[in-house]
Amino acid sequence: MADKRRFDLFADLLVTRFPQATRVYDVAGGQGKLNEALTQRGRTVTTFDLRHKHLPVKYAQRPFTLDEPCEAELVVGMHPDGATRVIIEYAARHGLGFAVVPCCSDNGMPYKPWMRHLADVARDAGFTTVEEAALPMDGRARVLLGLPR
Repeated sequence: MADKRRFDLFADLLVTRFPQATRVYDVAGGQGKLNEALTQRGRTVTTFDLRHKHLPVKYAQRPFTLDEPCEAELVVGMHPDGATRVIIEYAARHGLGFAVVPCCSDNGMPYKPWMRHLADVARDAGFTTVEEAALPMDGRARVLLGLPR
């Protein structure tokens, strides 16, 4: 079972690591629980997902693509599945920071090699600072961070 604290723990990390980022895109954000946690911490968040049922948060019910107009300072994803690479590529294109908590790969790669691969994707996209952090929780808790240029 997923750790119920995951959204608060991730939100706390984001606010600490990206204190200047007040406008956030939450990609593949499900019901909007990360949005809710970040909003409680003073951030303006738009969640992108296809769900029809979600919390009463700012919600864009559509896929997130590289062509999305940029109105954010940070792009994040908590277990964004197939959107993980798009988050990294979008952030690189717009000179934004990113943070993702991958849960599974989109190419069948095992978890640890997948994390290394994502770090390489970020570096290849132009990020000079790519780091890992860990959330103090059960389950997939490794965070990949790309700091803006």
